[in-house]
Amino acid sequence: MKTRKIIYRISTALVVAVMTISGTMALTHAAPMMSALAHLGYPPYFVNLLGVGKLAGVGVLLLPGPPRLKEWAYAGFGITIISAAYSHWSSGDGWMALDPLFFLVMLIASYLSRPAGLGWRACPGTVRPQRAEKPASRP
Repeated sequence: MKTRKIIYRISTALVVAVMTISGTMALTHAAPMMSALAHLGYPPYFVNLLGVGKLAGVGVLLLPGPPRLKEWAYAGFGITIISAAYSHWSSGDGWMALDPLFFLVMLIASYLSRPAGLGWRACPGTVRPQRAEKPASRP
């Protein structure tokens, strides 16, 4: 198996695992999730939005489907992870605020190592940007 494929599978598996666990905890209103969100200052109803969004994103990443949806899932997870780090930092959690950034690195690794057919260039109807021609050098 190629190194790129191994990086993709491991990083995607880690992101999918953490998003599935936290999304399930959110939708079941697990006590640790509810107390963590209360500590961060979020209202209780916000946990439902997070849970649905995370599990929908996991489904999009795992199931075959339109590449554009996968791009949106990556973007949504990136926003979620950065928001988590910022929320922890703003709530005075100190260095714990950096914990979510590990999963941001995994998300970026997954995105950059994904198979060629999962990028925006594979989306029907999009136009590939043309490279600018270098002017011929004059002797």
